[in-house]
Amino acid sequence: MPTHDLPRGQRAIDHFPRFGVPAYANRWPRVPDEPTLAISGLVETPFTLELRALASLPRVEIIADFHCVTTWTSKRHAWSGYRLADVLDQVVAPRARPAATVRYLGFLSLDGYKICIDRRDIDADTLLADRLDGERLPAEHGAPLRVVAPALYGYKSAKHVSGIEFLADYRRGHAERQTIAHPRGRVAYEERGRFLPGWVYRYAYRALIPWTLAQYARAAQRRAEPASERP
Repeated sequence: MPTHDLPRGQRAIDHFPRFGVPAYANRWPRVPDEPTLAISGLVETPFTLELRALASLPRVEIIADFHCVTTWTSKRHAWSGYRLADVLDQVVAPRARPAATVRYLGFLSLDGYKICIDRRDIDADTLLADRLDGERLPAEHGAPLRVVAPALYGYKSAKHVSGIEFLADYRRGHAERQTIAHPRGRVAYEERGRFLPGWVYRYAYRALIPWTLAQYARAAQRRAEPASERP
């Protein structure tokens, strides 16, 4: 597919696969009947936010490409939800009262995934999304709620978000330690890894794409099997 309109090192694909660190392929978290966000970290008042409380905010829809750090891009998806800045400023901050020293946000997921985002990288297109391409967000892409940050590589767009932690310092999650991921992950700067130029990582990542896709395909197949037939 043409790459002239894509960021450096990216190649367009014609589908949007469930994809990620292979260790998470078989993790299909149960979505609670009443999903919540646990607000914690450097705050005066930790609390649990019911997702239905976000209905007081304006809904936002953006059309954005999804750039995986492994070099594939799935183009023009409609994401709908709430601007992360609105959630923080209008719903979370008045109750939690974060410390002035907060520089990062940690996102905790129902499947155990953790990611950290520099607050400088939160822009008007950074969403907490609950809908994808006109439909309720499916389990494959992070139900009930996921981060959508089009300016950052996909590993920053945590799925199944269940908590937000206010932090003064950067904290790497298990997946980041495994992949030596860049702490900011900005697409425009090709920030793929911590130690080498971004272009160097392209080749290693591309070699791993088929194997990773196979891991996730097998996980989906196992999930679809009746419980009595699973190993």
